[in-house]
Amino acid sequence: MSKNVQLGKSDLYVNPIGLGTNAVGGHNLYPNLDEEAGKQLVHTAIDNGINLLDTAYLYGPGRSEELIGEVIKESGKRSDILIATKVSPKFVGNDMVNDNSPAFLREEVEKSLERLQTDYIDLMYIHYPDEDTPKAEAVGALKQLKDEGKIRAIGLSNFSVEQLKEANQDGYVDVYQGEYNLLNRSVEHTLFPYVNEHNISFVPYFPLASGLLAGKYNKDSVFEDLRAGLPYFQGEAFEQNLEKVEKVRKIADAKGAEVAHVVLAWYLTRDAIDVIIPGAKRADQVRNNLKTLDVQLTKAEIQEISDIFQ
Repeated sequence: MSKNVQLGKSDLYVNPIGLGTNAVGGHNLYPNLDEEAGKQLVHTAIDNGINLLDTAYLYGPGRSEELIGEVIKESGKRSDILIATKVSPKFVGNDMVNDNSPAFLREEVEKSLERLQTDYIDLMYIHYPDEDTPKAEAVGALKQLKDEGKIRAIGLSNFSVEQLKEANQDGYVDVYQGEYNLLNRSVEHTLFPYVNEHNISFVPYFPLASGLLAGKYNKDSVFEDLRAGLPYFQGEAFEQNLEKVEKVRKIADAKGAEVAHVVLAWYLTRDAIDVIIPGAKRADQVRNNLKTLDVQLTKAEIQEISDIFQ
């Protein structure tokens, strides 16, 4: 097993492979989810040494937090587990509205604590910025909750680099979560320099580009869900992306590893990244994600993968 690493400048130490849990109780994101299977995969993660569980109010909404709270209680291992969750959106009718006002954030943190059946949250993110609240004021509200012992570290998600700079003017931000994968590397030029300079840990979401970078598809694959609308999956771009993935497969085959493990291992070679949080819908996928930690990439291989996805 790999040793735990420090998350940014926080006092949280994580297994570099965490678990994204939007398929645990995220009924608004995935139809026909089995809640028992969801709880089982969280138990499997904990039993296999994964200690960072990434959830959000938005998954469910609220249901993912409730199920994770149940599992942690059943496991009896609260002190070994790091819970990351996210607040900000609220539902007004069917509309999702972002609210970063200090009063709302404080209220939502209390509700998260209740759903998770715990008295502290290890990492609390603001999920989306709102239009009105000064960013540093929103972060200041989380800093107050941190001083009260209700949260241990402060995260932001989906903020632009300008918004992040404004939010971090007092240096309180520990973690930033945003989209990053080999097909979408724009943040290497925008966010990475800033987070590296300020010792903020970057947690990538969509690390496998909805499965495309896992090497699961071929040119005859047909998509009828959200993937059908993603640019990576369109026509010629899709075929070119498949060709790139096949080049990674050669490296993976030589190591007796899967494409996904090589791609995830490559992310962990980035200075800005301490932990990745691949999702799972089944317990066997959780165990499979952990095989990433067995992949050792040489300098030449790291460069080769970078060149394939220029």
